[in-house]
Amino acid sequence: MSIRKHSHETIKSSRPGELALLHADRRPIFVIADNIRSLHNVGSLFRTSETAGIGNIYLAGISGTPPRKEIAKTAIGAENNVPWEHHPDIIPVLEYFKSRHIPIVALEHTSASVNFREADYRFPLCLVIGNEVEGISEEVLAYADAAVEIPMFGMKQSLNVAVAYGIMVYELLARLD
Repeated sequence: MSIRKHSHETIKSSRPGELALLHADRRPIFVIADNIRSLHNVGSLFRTSETAGIGNIYLAGISGTPPRKEIAKTAIGAENNVPWEHHPDIIPVLEYFKSRHIPIVALEHTSASVNFREADYRFPLCLVIGNEVEGISEEVLAYADAAVEIPMFGMKQSLNVAVAYGIMVYELLARLD
């Protein structure tokens, strides 16, 4: 068997266009990005969210918003294809999900965190990811129904937020199937 890489044109022809994405069914996963400092990380969140068909991104606090060249550089157009909102205050967004009985899952190292692969997820679901340095605040964690973490095996205690988000989102997608 000979393995050959698909050309960019072949791959692109198999993907939906931007107009089709406007009417596409989205996954019942909502994401709150709380105080993400790096615009490149925000762009990466958009790119991952677009590939995964995420329902909506809620950019909270100081998280940057499109249009910004730094976001566009990493998102490469995905920022135009994912529904998103900006909220200076995250609390009303958390209260919105609570009022609709949608579980809020924090991706954070806490005293109650479980391995992300061992957690029980109910959909629709709201995933909260936090600041690159401080993580998710105690105030926000108070709204969480569960906390999950990705195991670390080296000296570093965490992954880049965009990398951790990608790992987590694809675990959630696997649970939807």
